[in-house]
Amino acid sequence: MSSNEKNTTHGCSKTSLEKSLGCSPVTTGDSHFDVDTAAVERKLVRKCDLHVLPVLFVMYTFAFLDRINIGNAKIQGLMKDLNMTGQQYNLALLIFFIPYIILEVPSNLMLRKVTPSTWLSGLAFCWGIISMCQGFVTTHAGLVACRFLLGVFESGAFPGSVYLISSYYKRHELQKRWTFFFSSGLFAGAFGGLLAFALAKMNGLGGYSGWRWIFIIEGVATVVFSFVAKLTIVDWPEDAKFLNPSEKTLLIRRLAGDGASGVARMDRLDRSAVIRILRDWKIWICAVIYMSVATASYSTIFFIPSILNEMGYSASQAQLHTIPVYGVCIVVAYMTSYLSDRLRHRYAFTMVGILICTIGYSMLLRQNGLDTQAKYLAIFFVTSGLYMMQPITIVWLANNLRGHYKCAFGSAIQIAIGNLGGIIGSNIFLQSEIPTYRTGYSVSLGAMWFSGVLCTLFYLGLMRENRKRTRGDRDWRLRGPADEVENLGDDHPDFRFTG
Repeated sequence: MSSNEKNTTHGCSKTSLEKSLGCSPVTTGDSHFDVDTAAVERKLVRKCDLHVLPVLFVMYTFAFLDRINIGNAKIQGLMKDLNMTGQQYNLALLIFFIPYIILEVPSNLMLRKVTPSTWLSGLAFCWGIISMCQGFVTTHAGLVACRFLLGVFESGAFPGSVYLISSYYKRHELQKRWTFFFSSGLFAGAFGGLLAFALAKMNGLGGYSGWRWIFIIEGVATVVFSFVAKLTIVDWPEDAKFLNPSEKTLLIRRLAGDGASGVARMDRLDRSAVIRILRDWKIWICAVIYMSVATASYSTIFFIPSILNEMGYSASQAQLHTIPVYGVCIVVAYMTSYLSDRLRHRYAFTMVGILICTIGYSMLLRQNGLDTQAKYLAIFFVTSGLYMMQPITIVWLANNLRGHYKCAFGSAIQIAIGNLGGIIGSNIFLQSEIPTYRTGYSVSLGAMWFSGVLCTLFYLGLMRENRKRTRGDRDWRLRGPADEVENLGDDHPDFRFTG
């Protein structure tokens, strides 16, 4: 946050905040905090952590598990039983992303019409049913139809969670929380390998192959969880049942003081607001950054079991060897999020992640001279670099958007366009290139460096805009109609961007 950011001072009325929380006036921004007030805020943030994050972590674990378990099913006999070729498998991966991309923005708009607890839990129930149905398909066409419907119902989970989490925290409190949520995907990858190893032992039970039980059991678990989710997913801060009125007031006021967010509002979706959203260069450049990273990320996730299998590990060994890979990713992601929030900086960490990925991809592109253990080590480099960078790309944009509708549209557009990377990533690991996968590794490495160039441009653009605002070059925006000035979002001259 720039030292030029304006501070906003908030107070607690004697009848509400002081009596119930024992606080003196609350001062946000870079101002001095009263010791009691700081303690009250820490307590409030911890309370949000306990109520907002865990249920969304579990929900997205189920979502990610139901999305990627097809990779585990593949090496347990899916291809043989459905008489599929390599390209038919790629089609089953690709078809998921078409509705997933198209429906992300509409889904986030529904969050403003339907409570998050109802909308997100309802989606979980539906995709759990579809995931379970994959275990009963008998043709490739049936599998593709299920994957399409899975994309329909999973489309709202990720952008909805981004939107909901970002509504509870200040900008430089967000990376750690977002990484905790995002690591649910890594946990799903690790747990998915172990679970697939166990469920494959059910092969023949009830006349079903082991790969069918992977889909059936994991789908049923998601359906059961959806009922718990309805009762535990939080709604918007102003409607949060776990906060008392004084805590709601304090939460809203502390968020309002974060980088002039109190004046950088967009609570009305009119023609002017839509134009501002669609013209915002930050959204589009971050969408392409995320698409580039997602190209490498999805291709790696979907094909890790197959890659390990083709390195010489048996199907069971390949399932188990995915666990340490994801475990290391979780540690790296948490360390990165802690340092990124601590230093209040994002850009440098994206570049370090790209460099780590480059080491891994370079090893895999020259794998003919490497033994199995060295190739396995390369997978650690690739995945660690990817998951060092990917969570940051989401939070970095969220940090630099303000206003309800700007955040809702911005995060959904970024993720929707970004998930085009899933379509690309589903088609670059070619069956004809087993086991070297030169196209897959080359495209992934190129995508990572393309994202690095865009991250550099994004960072320089943010710093340039901050300098303009400090000089007063954007103050003309305050001379417009009052109703437009109060709906500027992060275009407000008092708002400062973070790099």
